[in-house]
Amino acid sequence: MTDTTFRPFDESLDRDVALAQLRAAVAGADDGELFMERRHSEAMAIDDGTLKTASYDASEGFGLRAVNGETTGYSHSTEISEAAVKRAVSTARLAVGAGGGTLADAPAHTNQRLYTDIDPLESATFPAKVELLRAIDAYARGLDPRVVQVSASVSAGLQQVVILRPEGGEYTDFRPLSRLNISVTVERDGRRETGGTGAGGRFGLEGLMDPKHWQTAAREALRIATVNLDAVPAPAGVMDVVLGPGWPGILLHEAIGHGLEGDFNRKGSSAFAGLMGQRIAAPGVTVLDDGTMPDRRGSLNFDDEGTPSARNVLIEDGILVGYMQDRQNARLMGVKPTGNGRRESFAHTPMPRMTNTYMLAGNAAPESLVAELKDGIYAVGFGGGQVDITSGKFVFSCTEAYRVRNGVVGEPVKGATLIGDGATALQHIRGIGNDLQLDPGIGNCGKAGQWVPVGVGQPSLLIGGLTVGGAGK
Repeated sequence: MTDTTFRPFDESLDRDVALAQLRAAVAGADDGELFMERRHSEAMAIDDGTLKTASYDASEGFGLRAVNGETTGYSHSTEISEAAVKRAVSTARLAVGAGGGTLADAPAHTNQRLYTDIDPLESATFPAKVELLRAIDAYARGLDPRVVQVSASVSAGLQQVVILRPEGGEYTDFRPLSRLNISVTVERDGRRETGGTGAGGRFGLEGLMDPKHWQTAAREALRIATVNLDAVPAPAGVMDVVLGPGWPGILLHEAIGHGLEGDFNRKGSSAFAGLMGQRIAAPGVTVLDDGTMPDRRGSLNFDDEGTPSARNVLIEDGILVGYMQDRQNARLMGVKPTGNGRRESFAHTPMPRMTNTYMLAGNAAPESLVAELKDGIYAVGFGGGQVDITSGKFVFSCTEAYRVRNGVVGEPVKGATLIGDGATALQHIRGIGNDLQLDPGIGNCGKAGQWVPVGVGQPSLLIGGLTVGGAGK
């Protein structure tokens, strides 16, 4: 096996030269670093029994940053060399100007190892992955004669990171990522419906390729599709809603989580700005962002600035107690960074981002929450959504939902959208289930054009007075 470990200082750049150039870039600045990265990934997808796509991507480069107050100078290159780093210094220096700042303390080093350093691409050969996808297709079609289309995809990648700090500290991380997705379409009497599921995390492909796993996933995708064959148009109006556990936490992530990131609050653009220490949610609501969960998709040994990931409490028993911070916004707000400085790649500057964001469980049995619904919706699965971070207003579509009358779960509904705003929804939580679940490892989060892997989770929740959009009565 060829050793592909990323060693930029052994391969293409003298460490002493790089450190001297970095120090020149941040002289008089508040902060800065040299972020170097190598990554490669592979993805393939099958559709209707035919391999439709197969791709391999590889990239390598560095980003040099100098921070002075609210100003950031950043330069990046796909060439890791002395000449390229020297060119980057002049760009980074534009942010520093006359300088006069005091260099912030370096992040503490950490020994935490939350995931393996295995390269998932080496977990299985290319033919084995193709055979896996074909086996999924055949298996799903054999489950039900109504299956008319099967799509499946598998992807794996490894990101290797080396961060050099002006103080001379060096931070190295190997970040694997794997994922499997299955979609099944069924048809009955001319009507077609689709169900999908997926899973992933910071590990190799072995577990995802185990027949026990993918066969279970295929049956779940088929179950969702067949449920929707009987779905009627969703009702419209203001009504109480019970959210299922796990993946529905994506609503929490979008409608609440972004509003608790440090940059939006420092600038006063968040609906939660200036509310530290005040009640912003119903009693019993405790929300965390935790980047220290082993093998989870959103976890990191340390963030993209070198700060160790942490278990950060954001809302405690309904009281706002913390924001997610990178180094720059933490310094400007007079608080400590929380390990949430993340970037998509070496070509991007870090910013406050979520890792694994979830709500802690309460004491209620999930069925008791549903029993409280007189005329409402039980939303189990979610698809796409839109959120305005400034106001917290959201619109989310349901992929699996049911009408509930007098506490009894009735017919599935199609086309249901949940409309509201995060701040109000937090206040209107009337019941918290004892069934906390995390999502299966499929989350991606976009912010300012950057995408990073994340995790979400929650217990079942009873929320009063959400607006449900639909075409039914």
